[in-house]
Amino acid sequence: MKKITRLLFLAGALMFTAFSMAQTVVTGTVMDAEMAAPLPGANIVEKGTTNGVSSNFDGEFSIITQSTEGEIVISYVGYTKVVVKFSGSTSLGNITLTPDNTLEEVVIIGSGIIDLAEDRKTPVAVSTITANQIREKAGNSDLPEVLKQTPSVQSVQAGGFGDGQMFLRGFDQTNTAFLLNGQPINGMEDGKMYWSNWSGVLDVANAVQVQRGLGASKLAISSVGGTVNIVTKTIDRREGGFFQQMVGNDNYIKSTAYYSTGVNEKGWSFGALFGYWQGDGYVDYTQGQGQTYYISVGYQPNDNHALNFMLTGAPQWHAAAGGNSISKYLDPEKNNGRGRRFNDWNFSGANSDNNLHGGVYPGGRNIYHKPVANLSWDWTINDKSELSTVLYGSMGRGSFAQAIDNDRNGIIEYVRGSNNNHNWYGLVTNYNNQLTETLNFNVGADVRLYNGIHFRDVREFVNPNINSVSASSGYSGNYELTQAGGINPWNVFFNPNTDHSQRFGYDYEEQINYAGIFGQLEYSKDQLSAFFQGALSNQSHVRTEFLNTATPGQGEEGGKVNNIGYNLKAGAAYTITDMHKVFVNAGFYSRQPFHDILYVNDRASNELYNPEIENQEITGFEAGYQFGGEKIQANLNLYHTTWAKRTLVDNNGLEGDDYVGEQTFGVKQVHMGVELEVFTQPLDNLRVNGFLSLGDWQFKDSAILREFDEDGNQLGDDEVVDIDGYDVGGAAQVTAGINASYEFLPRLSVDGAWNWYNDMYSTGALDQPTLAMPSYDLVDAGLSYKMLLGENGRNSLQFRLNINNVFGEVYLESVNGNMAASMNPEENYKGVNTSNTGRFGYGRTWNTSIRFNF
Repeated sequence: MKKITRLLFLAGALMFTAFSMAQTVVTGTVMDAEMAAPLPGANIVEKGTTNGVSSNFDGEFSIITQSTEGEIVISYVGYTKVVVKFSGSTSLGNITLTPDNTLEEVVIIGSGIIDLAEDRKTPVAVSTITANQIREKAGNSDLPEVLKQTPSVQSVQAGGFGDGQMFLRGFDQTNTAFLLNGQPINGMEDGKMYWSNWSGVLDVANAVQVQRGLGASKLAISSVGGTVNIVTKTIDRREGGFFQQMVGNDNYIKSTAYYSTGVNEKGWSFGALFGYWQGDGYVDYTQGQGQTYYISVGYQPNDNHALNFMLTGAPQWHAAAGGNSISKYLDPEKNNGRGRRFNDWNFSGANSDNNLHGGVYPGGRNIYHKPVANLSWDWTINDKSELSTVLYGSMGRGSFAQAIDNDRNGIIEYVRGSNNNHNWYGLVTNYNNQLTETLNFNVGADVRLYNGIHFRDVREFVNPNINSVSASSGYSGNYELTQAGGINPWNVFFNPNTDHSQRFGYDYEEQINYAGIFGQLEYSKDQLSAFFQGALSNQSHVRTEFLNTATPGQGEEGGKVNNIGYNLKAGAAYTITDMHKVFVNAGFYSRQPFHDILYVNDRASNELYNPEIENQEITGFEAGYQFGGEKIQANLNLYHTTWAKRTLVDNNGLEGDDYVGEQTFGVKQVHMGVELEVFTQPLDNLRVNGFLSLGDWQFKDSAILREFDEDGNQLGDDEVVDIDGYDVGGAAQVTAGINASYEFLPRLSVDGAWNWYNDMYSTGALDQPTLAMPSYDLVDAGLSYKMLLGENGRNSLQFRLNINNVFGEVYLESVNGNMAASMNPEENYKGVNTSNTGRFGYGRTWNTSIRFNF
C-alpha cells in the first residue's frame, strides 16, 4: 500500500512539475503602425490551440501558454497577421500590425490625401480615437459624444437624433474643419455639420483624429478651432465581417451587418455595410428612424496602383425638440411633470393618419438623404514620389418639415417643407516627393463645385379637408399649391420637387465654386524637424432668384463676388531624447466669409451688402511638450488664437412694416489656454488616463453695428458697440476628465469616465455681456466581454454595455439669452434667470449590444 501511495505521489508530482513548466507567460503590446497607436481588441492565440486572449485598451496582452515553446499568432481584422516564436516566459515587446497595399493586408486608398498628424515629424496638438474605442463608446450617440474624452472638446446633445453639436477650444462646428478620408464635409454655404446625415460613419470608421488648433492639414480649409479627420474602412485584407444588434433607452434599436470579400488574386475586393435604426428619443416626441449603407469596391492591378470606389449614405428622419424658457422645464404644471424631457413643439390629437406616437404629430421634423461617393487613386511613381487623388460628389435632398396651424386652433392644415438641396462635386490631389534624405516636398490642389437649391413647398396635407394651399409671388400674383412631396427620405431624394410653380415663400439657387492650391516643405535631420505650409484659394458666389422674377420659373442672377483667401503655417520640433520632445507652431489664415452672410437677405434678395463683408483673419500660436515613458505618457500644449474681422449678420429683422437687416462688423475674439493629457498604465490590466484644459476666451475691443434695408443700402450711421471683456459662450472654458479601464478576467473588462465642465457662459446678442452658467460633472460607465470562437480564435462574440450619466445629474447644457439674474431668487436657477431660453442635458441613458465577428 505504501509503495502504491509513493508511486501515486511521484506521478502527481511529475504531473504538477510538467504543468508548472508549461505555465509559460508571454506578454507584449500590439500597435497600429499607421496610426502609431495601440490596437485594443486584437486576437492573440497560441498556434495550434484555442487558447487565446485579447489585447486591452492599450494594446497590451498576457497569455499563459500550454507549451513551453511554440508560436503566438497576433491578428486583427484588416491588419497583418503576425506569427512570433516564443521559448519560455518572455516579453515580445511591441508587435506592429501594418495595413499596407499587399494582397495580405488592407488596401488603404487615398492615404496621401488624409493629413494625419503621425505623417509629419513636426507634431501638433492631437488626440486619436481608435476603431475599437469608437465601436465601444459610440452606442446610440453622435461623434461629438465619442470625442468628449479629449482636451478642449465639449459635446452638446441638443435634443433630437443627430442634432448634437461639438465645440473645440471654444469654437463651434462651423469653425472646425471635418474631413472624411481627406474630403471636406462641412457645409459649403455656412460651414455647419448635421450629424443626422452622417449617422453611419462611426460604423465604418477605422479611427478619428482630433487635431486642435493649427492642425496638420494642408488644405485651404482655414479651420479656427481645429480639424477632425474621420478615417473609414476601405477593404479588409481577408474575407470576413460582423453582425451587430443594439438596443437602448427609449425603445432604441439598431441592426448592422458588414461583409468583406477580402482581396482576390486579381486585385479585386468588395465590402458592404447595411444598417437600420429607430427610436423614440430621450426628449418627448423626438422619434426618428433611418438606414445606413456603405459600399466599397477596390482594385489593385499592381504594386504601383491602387483604386477604390466608395459610396455611403444615411437616409433618415427625426422629429425636432422645441426650445423653451428655463422656467418651463422647471415648473411641473407647465411641463406636465416631464422636466428635462419636455417638448411642447407638437400637436395632440391631430386629425392625420401620420401621427407618430399617441396621437401626437411633431411640430418640426428633419428629413434628409445625402449619398456621398468618392473614387480614390494612389499611384506610387517611384521609391521617392507618389500621387494621391480623390474625386468625390454628393447629392443632398431633404427639408425641415414644419407643421402649420395658421388658425392657431390646434388643427394642422399642412406641413411646410424648407428644402435645402445641393449638388456638390470636388477633387483633392496631392503629389509627394522625397527630395533628399532631409527634405520632403508635396503640392496639391483642392477644387469644389457646389450648387445649393433652396425653396419652400408642401410636404404633406394633414387636414383631410384641405388639399391645396394659397401662395403668391412677385411675378404671378396668387396661385395654388396642390402637390405634396412627402416625408420619406428615399422618396424625397428620388422625386425632388423641380416644379417652380409648386414652390412658395422663397425659391433661389446659389453657385459656390472654390479652387485652391497648397504645398508643404518639411525638413528633418537628427533631432530637429521643421515645416512650412502655404495655401491660396479663390471662392466665387452667385445667387439666382426664381420666385420674384419677371418671367415665371426663369432665374435672374444677382451680383457675383470673388474672395481670395490664403493660409500660412510653419513650425519646428526638437527631440531632446527618445522620451522628450518639444515643438512650436504658428499660422495665419485669411478666411473667406460664408455665403450665407454675403447677401442682404438670402430668402428675398440678390443684393450684396455694401460695403462688402471682408475676409476674417485668424492668427494662431501654439507650443507643446511630449513625454513618452514606459508606464506614463503626457502631452502639454499651450495655444493663443486671435479671430479678427469676424462678421455676424441678422438678415431676418423687421421694424414695423419695414425690413431691417443688421450686420455686426469687426468682431474680435481671443482664445488662449493650456491643455494637459496624461496616459498611464499602473498595472498590466489597468489603464488610467486624464486631461485638464484651462481656457480664457473673450471678445476684445469694440465692434461696428450697421443696419441695412432690403436692397443692401445702409441705414443711418455706424454704431460702435463695446464688447471688450465679454466671455465667449457656448462651451465650458475649463474642462477636466479621468477615464479608466480594468480587465479583471481575460477579455472581460469594466471602464468608467468622469467629465467636469466649468466657466460656462450663455450665447446671445453682443450688445450685453454673456451670463455665467453653473458648472456640472458627468459619470459614464461600460462593461465589455469578448468570447473567442472557432479555430485560432478567428471568430468572436462581443458584448458591450454603456451607461451614460450614471447618477442622473441634472444640468443646464446651454443657455441663449442675456437677461441678468433676478432680484427674486425664485426666478433664478443656480444664478441664471429662468426667463432665458435654455436646454437641460440628458439624464441617465444606456445601450447594450452583441456583435458576432466572422
